[in-house]
Amino acid sequence: MQLAVTGAVALCVSAAVVHVALVFLYVAPANTVSRQYQSQIDAWIYPYFEQDWRLFAPDPQSTHQQISARTSTVAANGVTQTSDWIDLTAVDDAAVRHDVFPSHTAQNMLRRAWDAYETALGTDARLTSRRTLMLQEYLRNIAVQRAATRVHEPFDAIQLRVVTTPIEQPSVRPVSNRPAASAPGVRYLPWWQVTTDDL
Repeated sequence: MQLAVTGAVALCVSAAVVHVALVFLYVAPANTVSRQYQSQIDAWIYPYFEQDWRLFAPDPQSTHQQISARTSTVAANGVTQTSDWIDLTAVDDAAVRHDVFPSHTAQNMLRRAWDAYETALGTDARLTSRRTLMLQEYLRNIAVQRAATRVHEPFDAIQLRVVTTPIEQPSVRPVSNRPAASAPGVRYLPWWQVTTDDL
């Protein structure tokens, strides 16, 4: 029994040391070790342990994204049925409003997943890297989980719509280092297949 406990403690300590070392290499300035093991570091960090530390110089948001989803089901007779759009951003906002201790998940998970996916994808709609595919799956999984709480039947596919609206800088004291606001627009992502394991 004591041998099992000692082994479990040693395993936990080893995992913690490896985790701290990989996070340190990720946030530290580029060096020989981090460049040599970049792929291993990225594989450990993304998407769950990504660090975005801007403690002393945060970048305020320059756009507001309203993310909506709709689902699709193929009926027994072969007819495709599409749901109405579900405003996932409004659901998150409602979960945060009037909550003294709002959930980090409700505040940031969907928005950060979209930001990471959009950055990785860029303007090219074709997926070009393993990281982009992983971020697509992460975003899809979040959307599926959120939509499943609103659509009370199984569905076969999901599509996201992202409406981008610029946030105007304050006229009193504009933020000089604030990134330029994106142009307003609507972006429709392709339909993503959903399996029974996702629901």
